Amino acid sequence: MNRSKSWGRQYTSIGLRKKLINAYTSYIESIDAEYPVIFEFNHLSKLLGVTTKYLGSVINSTENHYRVFSIPKRNKEELRDIQAPYPALLECQKWINRHILKNIPIHSAAHGYVSNRSIKTNAEEHLKQKSLLKIDLKNFFPSININRVINVFQRCGYANNVSFYLAGICCYDNRLPQGAATSPYLSNVIAFTLDKRLHNIARKLNLRYTRYADDLSFSGDTIAGKMIDYISRIIEDCGFEINTDKTLLISKQNRRIVTGLSISGDQVKVPKKYKRKLRQELHCIMRYGYLSHISNRKIRNPFYLDSIYGKYTFWKSIEPDNKFIQKYDSRLSEVIGYLRA
Repeated sequence: MNRSKSWGRQYTSIGLRKKLINAYTSYIESIDAEYPVIFEFNHLSKLLGVTTKYLGSVINSTENHYRVFSIPKRNKEELRDIQAPYPALLECQKWINRHILKNIPIHSAAHGYVSNRSIKTNAEEHLKQKSLLKIDLKNFFPSININRVINVFQRCGYANNVSFYLAGICCYDNRLPQGAATSPYLSNVIAFTLDKRLHNIARKLNLRYTRYADDLSFSGDTIAGKMIDYISRIIEDCGFEINTDKTLLISKQNRRIVTGLSISGDQVKVPKKYKRKLRQELHCIMRYGYLSHISNRKIRNPFYLDSIYGKYTFWKSIEPDNKFIQKYDSRLSEVIGYLRA
């Protein structure tokens, strides 16, 4: 039995008028089967497990439900604003992720925030290519406004008011916030048209295209400089903006990095500079002892050990067969375990 008939029988059993039953079942049929039926504000609050007062506060006073702070960007010269939802709102966003967003298809070129894809799978697509074009999208999440988010839910079949409520839960100051649980997947959904158009033009030119969040990569035998202008027009047409300072066209002779990983050889690897520095740190810890090492280096960071182990684990995930990794793996785990005990 399809769900509109099931709902219709329930309505009939409680004596609802035929005209209302037809209106409700028609709306149910407009919502794709992959998504839950949401009738109106009160119904949404019950599905989310929150009061109507709380839900109204989220939609009308969004700023009261986020903690806002800044962290350094990768260049360490600029700051990135983070809007982290408080726990109750975070749970609402996770519900939307599980029941709605995860059922919306995204393009195969998207590798960020996707199960079974990563910076490694993104970089692997560009191995053994002679030319590499890297493009960065400016203010990726904040550039996506609430109207585009509303449109996502409308395309699922939800009524305009329901789509507005859902978008309100996902947005901060009418834009996608950096710290919301729904922002990563929503950005991929909204960038679907961008990915499709760039993938198609890349294929016509015998190039490869991938996107990891705001990092776009093209590779192939040759990439003409004028292609950047054409790509820029597509990006702008899709509602995004290029960070021109980070646009880079690289030949095979140069050091080639995609999403932080080296693709200069036949396999994706961690950059040499990253490994060299980490090896030095690990060597000192193993030879002189952890306490002596941090004393000599005057390290005051209480999370230094976690940072070192995190970098080592990352290296291991990218190059599990690396000889240094195999040599130090069990020994380092013992040292880390001892120091944490």
